[in-house]
Amino acid sequence: MRPSFTSHRPVVMGTNWMITSGHPLASQAGASILESGGNAIDAAVAANAVLAVVRPHMCGIGGDAFIIFYRAKDRAIKVLNASGRSPYQATKEFFMERGLKKIPPTGILSSTVPGVVDGWSVALEEFSSMSLEPLLQKAIAYAAKGFPVYKELSQTIENSAALLKKCPETEKIFLRNGRPPRTGELFVQPELAESLQKIARGGKEIFYRGEIGQAIVKFSRENEGLFTEKDLEDHRSTWVQPIETLYKGYRIVVVPPNSQGIALLMQLNIIENFDLAKMEHNGTDYIHLFVETKKLAFADRDQYVCDPDFHSIPVAKMISKTYAKKQVGRINSNRATLSVPPTNFSSTGEDTIYLAVVDKEGNAVSMIQSLYEAFGSGVVIKGTGIMLHNRGRGFSLEPDHPNCIEPHKRPYHTLSPCLIMKGERPFMVLGTPGADGQTQTILQVIADIFDFQADIQEAIESPRWRSNPGNSLSIEKRFPPAVIEGLKAKGHQIELLPEWSRVCGGAQGIIIDQENGVLMAGADPRRQSYAIGC
Repeated sequence: MRPSFTSHRPVVMGTNWMITSGHPLASQAGASILESGGNAIDAAVAANAVLAVVRPHMCGIGGDAFIIFYRAKDRAIKVLNASGRSPYQATKEFFMERGLKKIPPTGILSSTVPGVVDGWSVALEEFSSMSLEPLLQKAIAYAAKGFPVYKELSQTIENSAALLKKCPETEKIFLRNGRPPRTGELFVQPELAESLQKIARGGKEIFYRGEIGQAIVKFSRENEGLFTEKDLEDHRSTWVQPIETLYKGYRIVVVPPNSQGIALLMQLNIIENFDLAKMEHNGTDYIHLFVETKKLAFADRDQYVCDPDFHSIPVAKMISKTYAKKQVGRINSNRATLSVPPTNFSSTGEDTIYLAVVDKEGNAVSMIQSLYEAFGSGVVIKGTGIMLHNRGRGFSLEPDHPNCIEPHKRPYHTLSPCLIMKGERPFMVLGTPGADGQTQTILQVIADIFDFQADIQEAIESPRWRSNPGNSLSIEKRFPPAVIEGLKAKGHQIELLPEWSRVCGGAQGIIIDQENGVLMAGADPRRQSYAIGC
């Protein structure tokens, strides 16, 4: 029986093109590119650039990106890994000699080389119908002239004040006169506008081998960082082969490691062994099954996902249907498992933006970009307005761990966009911010659509939960009290969230009805997401 789904927003429909992104101004920027004849990757870059200005706590040109691109003319799927690598001087010995047991969570040492600017350039070189300069104009204007501050941004700046005050350049931008900007005030970032203008004219060269790169290295040296000219000069984005699994006859396509996308495939393979439609949707047993499934997938994710250029990853074994059936036997339907050990295959950030675009030619982009956690490293490079991410925090300092930090190595990444194919043609472009919650949110949305026939907006607005380490389970208050009490009885340690919580992500998606030629988009009211179509 189909659950009684509700939604407060309508499904946005169109027949020519569609974009959904993490802020209305970004969606409008992408829409203007599509209206003027640009393609999906053009619109994605334009929207991402605006998000780098209007969502400065979540993403920026000092961060990383992953892009899945479907090219309609030859039905090809291309995946770009635009994540950065550690400095050549970054070794476990460097950190251990300073008495550190973990990579610092913030500061210059938590940063790897930012990858997104190179990612924009490489993607445009391969697929674009436009140059970089016109695509950045709206972002430049919003940085130079300002945009209206919204409640979430003001609150996040206030909540992050202690971090922002650690770096004078950061404090100067976000805590003017010692306070966060108020809702409705214009937020102006002149130095960021200047940096974007330089990138618009000089492309990736000015970022990695020119004036901006030199500013990054100079700042790093003055603040006991590890970046050198060679770190930026040697950075390259990488075209990689996607990985996928089948669910209900549809191909679920994700980015391979160093992305955590493999965890989504593992979870789908496990829940496929259950008749979800016969379970109470979002009931106690249903949520318990999903949470315990997540624990199994994450145990293997945490053990094996790393930079494949440095360590072999048993991807085929991890996403095999046979392995998923064995994993089913490890689930205790009556009790939450506190700790799950990873399988030994040898013997057998929080803050991100996501956007989806489909153009009139049928090309599709699933793109995610991030500083990792709120305001990333907390470090703004002097004179540039550029905040560096803290993706280096994804490394381990355990010597025998595959994800242990090494020179010029990519860290484990939470970023995991998704593309769902029906045969050789795209059916859905889907993703969400939310760090460890990304694959959990996408899993819930997919099940709502494929197992319970929700439309895209209903699935996005459906009440959500997020499983944390151990038996901690964050759950929105919209779930019935009986369900929450039932989960407690199974051993889950419940943290009640607001009815619509940003902790549970900000999912966005576009469904492509190939038969009727209709595009249907959904955008999450938990954040600033907004869909526009024509």
